[in-house]
Amino acid sequence: MVENSWEWFISKFEDLSRIDLTAYKRPQMERRINSFMRSAGASDYKSFLELIKNDAPIYKRFLEHITINVSEFFRNANHWSVLQNQILPLLLADRKSLRVWSAGCSTGEEPYSLAMIFKEKRIPLTDKILATDLDQDVLNRAMQGIYSSKAVQGIPPAYLNRYFINQGDKYQVSEELRSMITFKRHDLLREPFGHGFDLILCRNVVIYFTEETKNRLYQRFTDSLTNGGVLFIGSTEQIFLARELGLKTIATFFYQKGN
Repeated sequence: MVENSWEWFISKFEDLSRIDLTAYKRPQMERRINSFMRSAGASDYKSFLELIKNDAPIYKRFLEHITINVSEFFRNANHWSVLQNQILPLLLADRKSLRVWSAGCSTGEEPYSLAMIFKEKRIPLTDKILATDLDQDVLNRAMQGIYSSKAVQGIPPAYLNRYFINQGDKYQVSEELRSMITFKRHDLLREPFGHGFDLILCRNVVIYFTEETKNRLYQRFTDSLTNGGVLFIGSTEQIFLARELGLKTIATFFYQKGN
């Protein structure tokens, strides 16, 4: 392996961070890293590696830059309507309660959106909603549950009044909702998945991965579902090998594990 090459850098970075960049699409990731590297004043991978090893604030900013944390409350509202009006009644037809996982939850908007629906519909949870992400910093923000006025614009006004505390130009999620969720750091590429989930959300996460990594993750999500359980993916995603994985499409962006 040639020192100071891309392959050398991602190998050394994995030793440092335990993040496997080979699982990501190289052109996009290489552009993101090279752009950050130039903005940080590093001329090559070797000097950049030394910089992030020795400068904790830059290393933290770099991790945030490459893990791509973008989330919204009720993102793609029409998909949430399908979840609420079609998917949840289907799941509850033969279940008394649901076990739910929000994978790649970022700053918490997605699991809190789920919690509001479950609260409004009085849907029993088997356990607290599990919300995981690779980035501990965004998880810390999610646990605080404090959002700007702009961030809460997608929340129905009745929900905003009921489940948030107005703090001037910010809003904090109520303790009632926060108590429904367990936030936990988890590496989708390295760590074991739980089992027995009736509903898994992994939206706009795998688009950054190679096709091989996507298929491996989708297989692991399928294995984590109960029979008849549902995987809810993002609006830019599609599972091309759904049938081979044991999934069937029941609505756009919703896949059910076959019995």
